[in-house]
Amino acid sequence: MATKQNRTFKFFVNNAWHQPASETYFDSENPSTGQVWAHVPDCDQTDVARAVAAARSAFYEGPWGAMLPAERGRMLRRIGDAISRHADRLGEIETRDNGKLAKNITPSLKPDAWQVDSWHYYAGMCDKFEGSLIPAEMRDMHNYMKWEPFGVCALILPWNSPLGTLIWKLAPCLAAGNTVVMKPSEHSSCSTLELMDVLLEADLPPGVLNVVTGFGRTTGEPLIDHPDVRLVSFTGGTAGGRAAAGIAARQVKPIVMELGGKSPQIVLADADLDLAVNGIAAGIFPAGGQSCISGSRLLVHEKVIDEFTDRLVDVVNKARIGDPNDPRTQIGPMANKPHYESVLARIDAAERCGHKLLLDGRTACRETGYFIGPTIFADVPNNADLAQNETFGPVVSTERWSDEQSVIQTANDTIYGLAGGIWSGDVARAMRMADRIEAGTIYINNYFNAATQSPVGGFKQSGYGRENGFEGMRCFMQTKSVWLATNPTQADPFPED
Repeated sequence: MATKQNRTFKFFVNNAWHQPASETYFDSENPSTGQVWAHVPDCDQTDVARAVAAARSAFYEGPWGAMLPAERGRMLRRIGDAISRHADRLGEIETRDNGKLAKNITPSLKPDAWQVDSWHYYAGMCDKFEGSLIPAEMRDMHNYMKWEPFGVCALILPWNSPLGTLIWKLAPCLAAGNTVVMKPSEHSSCSTLELMDVLLEADLPPGVLNVVTGFGRTTGEPLIDHPDVRLVSFTGGTAGGRAAAGIAARQVKPIVMELGGKSPQIVLADADLDLAVNGIAAGIFPAGGQSCISGSRLLVHEKVIDEFTDRLVDVVNKARIGDPNDPRTQIGPMANKPHYESVLARIDAAERCGHKLLLDGRTACRETGYFIGPTIFADVPNNADLAQNETFGPVVSTERWSDEQSVIQTANDTIYGLAGGIWSGDVARAMRMADRIEAGTIYINNYFNAATQSPVGGFKQSGYGRENGFEGMRCFMQTKSVWLATNPTQADPFPED
């Protein structure tokens, strides 16, 4: 129910705020309390068209499209500096809207943190994409290749990490010279809108950044399908990615997708069990399992599985669950009510299937807020629904193994291929195993690390294309081959006999 304290947002186009054409809004709940705290514009095709037109004008008619790469770099640095100045403000909004731990999100936006450094990294890359001279085997002919932006790009953002995912996409997209229309998840739109207010300080030309909010069918689909959108970058579930790719295919436009995962973590008999238990727990539970790369499928050697699971239960059973603004809290809520209900349903289903429940996170459920504690199922076969399909919550399953060849096959026996982990005292063996695991990121004796310089993306149905690093910027650019005749001559194509 609305109160006078609730905040009503507008959507952002051409460096200005607008009411939706429908004049309708939807509610945003604080997942810690389950209470409505904000109202978000329900944008439709009219609003999408307005945003795309602004982005198109900024690229083709405004100063952005004609801007020199070094000039773009200076603007990206201003963006990073503006974010760092408002880290507390942005972090507070994201925690309230999404439930992420304040002690994690706010420091990541401070000076010298990775989400700010990303802007400086890509600012320095703006003028580093060099073309090349192609040694074509033709006299008096000069052939060179250059990199160019696509134009208007649509960025479709997930609800689990709105600002972090936005920065992964937006920094290289702008560095490449594109303009942008962003569509955040209807479950976590507010921090993206708040960021636009912050970035007015960066003094970007109107139309470079635009945000429309709403639902997939009424906002996301017309944005992806708009003929002036030339590239789509999508992060979300695999089912949503399939739908987005189908829409983009109507006009044969490229799409970069980072999708779901069911990442295996292989624990060998020679692993340091303290390291493995702490690393695996840290890579899953503090975020409530709400990460695409969450390594929730634990494949543990039969010689150590009993000791490993006992230790894992002991470690995660101590986790403090509660208010994400409390610095003592170690696990916050599920990000929204539909997802909370989905995770509970999957735990219930796994229990009905007869899987052995070692730790039940449902005991953390409360009358208010969407809290689920760490949940551990043991001896779950790889063909079970719990082992094959993404739960996206603080739920893990264990399976024992004895043969290296078979555990590699088990690790790869999934439609996903986003990440994987290996825990072993034999680094050479772990590296050989890493070569055989079908995933875009492999961690050895650690988990959940990321860096702006390191590309992220999936194999198989975990998506295609990459974010971060050199590859992350290249996905937002296309090549053009130019042929120049240095001594123009042209024989008559139809000579008389």
